[in-house]
Amino acid sequence: MMFKTALTEMFGVETPIVMGGMTGVGYGDLVAAVAEAGALGFITAHMFPSGDALRAEIDKVREKTDKPFGVNMTLLPSINPIPYDEYRKAIIDSGVTIVETAGRAPTDHLPAFKDAGVRVIHKCTSVRHAVSAVRNGVDVISIDGFECAGHPGEDDVGLIVLLPATVNKVDVPVIASGGMADGRSLVAALALGAAGVNMGTRFCATQEAKIHPNVKQKIVDNTELDTVLVGRTLRNTARVARNAVSEEVAAIQRDPTKTFEDVKALMAGQRGRANVLEGGDLDGGIWSSGQSQALIHDIPTCKELVANIMAQAERVRSGLA
Repeated sequence: MMFKTALTEMFGVETPIVMGGMTGVGYGDLVAAVAEAGALGFITAHMFPSGDALRAEIDKVREKTDKPFGVNMTLLPSINPIPYDEYRKAIIDSGVTIVETAGRAPTDHLPAFKDAGVRVIHKCTSVRHAVSAVRNGVDVISIDGFECAGHPGEDDVGLIVLLPATVNKVDVPVIASGGMADGRSLVAALALGAAGVNMGTRFCATQEAKIHPNVKQKIVDNTELDTVLVGRTLRNTARVARNAVSEEVAAIQRDPTKTFEDVKALMAGQRGRANVLEGGDLDGGIWSSGQSQALIHDIPTCKELVANIMAQAERVRSGLA
């Protein structure tokens, strides 16, 4: 029995499962494996220094699969300028037709994407931002609940309320993100009005993810209590794995007089990527992980993972009937 939704119909994917863009994780090898498994994966553009480098990664995925995949453009202010215009051109020239945006609204990129027939999924953390993004012309909303890894916003609304509240207010398909990890999550999200689910942390704990085995095992070992919120006092909240560094940052930030400068060295993304994701030193820096790690108990291939999720979803659906 298939799960046909607005998401599978719009993008021509076999399952309503998405692996959104992840910094330090969203490389072509993983995206190709996700696509071959029947889900929708995204290359993370800002990991590449130029449009040409991104184009090469897109080509790499195309060599491994003829199934749909997309590119994530996270639009953030950064110390070193990010070549967004180059990325956009590389996406369009390569014939990629699915883009996931996050961070600020993708308003300035939408006209070019629309002209090229590219559909845009925009990631939001609140109903009001979702409504605004749809008004600006995005095709799909991915709504991120408070449980998610990375940036959950500042409203602290869990997905079980945020998802149907968003579905009530927009007339485009909505993807459920944050806390999603298995077949039960998928059926629950569909019941709440979603057209599919986005899983980040769950896809980190797969064979094909190019991150250190220590990190994958730590995700399996961790519970729902093993994440920490940092950046709260700066109104730039991030949910990260609990370790010596994130505990230290959280402790420093309990003092509201402390600024970003006081934690800048500890929170450096490059440090987390090099020491933790690549080096396997679990206390070597800050790394993102969601509360869904409580539901992750194995490190399968992407093919096994997607098959297991869909089989469990089918069992749950039959049980409800």
